[in-house]
Amino acid sequence: MRALCWLGADGLGVREVPDPELRNSGDAIVRVRRSSTCGADLPLLGGRGPSLTVGDVLGHEFLGDVVEVGPGVCRHRVGDRVVVCAVVACGSCWYCRQGLYACCDNGSTGAAVAEQAWGQPTGGCYGQPRSAGGFAGSHAEYVRVPYADVGAFAVPDQVDDDRAVFASDAVPTGWLGAELGEVCPGDVVAIWGAGAVGQMTAQAALLRGAARVVVIDRYPDRLRSAERHVGAETLDYRATDVAAELRERSGGRGPDVCVEAVGMAWDGTGPRSLADLFATAGRGGTVPDRPIAVREAVHACRKGGTVVVLGTFTGFVDTFPLGAVMHKGLTVRSSRQHGQRWIPMLLDRMARGEINTGHLATHRLPLEQGAHGYDLFRERADGCLRAVFTP
Repeated sequence: MRALCWLGADGLGVREVPDPELRNSGDAIVRVRRSSTCGADLPLLGGRGPSLTVGDVLGHEFLGDVVEVGPGVCRHRVGDRVVVCAVVACGSCWYCRQGLYACCDNGSTGAAVAEQAWGQPTGGCYGQPRSAGGFAGSHAEYVRVPYADVGAFAVPDQVDDDRAVFASDAVPTGWLGAELGEVCPGDVVAIWGAGAVGQMTAQAALLRGAARVVVIDRYPDRLRSAERHVGAETLDYRATDVAAELRERSGGRGPDVCVEAVGMAWDGTGPRSLADLFATAGRGGTVPDRPIAVREAVHACRKGGTVVVLGTFTGFVDTFPLGAVMHKGLTVRSSRQHGQRWIPMLLDRMARGEINTGHLATHRLPLEQGAHGYDLFRERADGCLRAVFTP
């Protein structure tokens, strides 16, 4: 089959790889209909994480048709159209039984590496190196789906492919942000990042009754998208003092909930440190795992408020404002998404028109143009919010 693979020094390219096969009784094989780029892919492509191996297949947000099932699969049959959660989880360990699917003990293919990096193994993910607990990715014609009864979900007929694909990762991650923030009616919520996850967080916060939701970014097309399609207020951090403006919009206190939805690549202009400046000078202008947006969120949040970290970080960060967290009485929460908890509910909301994802797929490309799609996505070129591939 054809797949979009990491080719080492040559970057990304489509090549022939072996067809996936059933390995366990709970597996399914899914023929991919849509697969999307995601900001979590960019650290891998930039070398800021576990090293990709030549031939690794990228992608983790996808939906498709079931073409084969193992004898232990009960919920799905051949011909079903399903969206697959990006996080791979067994559904039966202690963490899965608590609804903490991203913390699964058994979903990873690289538990030893995770234990060394983070102290304990976590759930797996498609499109990640095996050393990082990953499985072959979704930018391919077919994908093996482990624990299919746990991680694959039937898509309502009312939700078309271009909308449903985002129920794999962006929509549940946004819902996670609002849930971790415990957004309540009347809250003021600030979100750093107007990408797909930031916009889905804004929608989730509004659905939970937030009085004001403010999205912060610097790309005009993304800010317009957040206003037009989500109904959020927006701030261009290049044109305003973000912290002062957020206080103005929240009765002088600061937002009740601040959500960081960009990860290590944020290039905002908020509180910086000498460590950042020296690291920048010594590494050719790039700094892995810069927590700039996290620091902005901590400084902007009202006393007693909650800061949620949704963006992808791969390791250690320095210059975290722990003093501000302690003296302001902040709660800081973070996680990968536990999509298995929410995807059925989110698909129902999408079918009823309560969650809008149709605008996220700004570029639709054949798989053969996958490398070009990632270039557009990485550079935010041509208004690219997400590139969606069709094998």
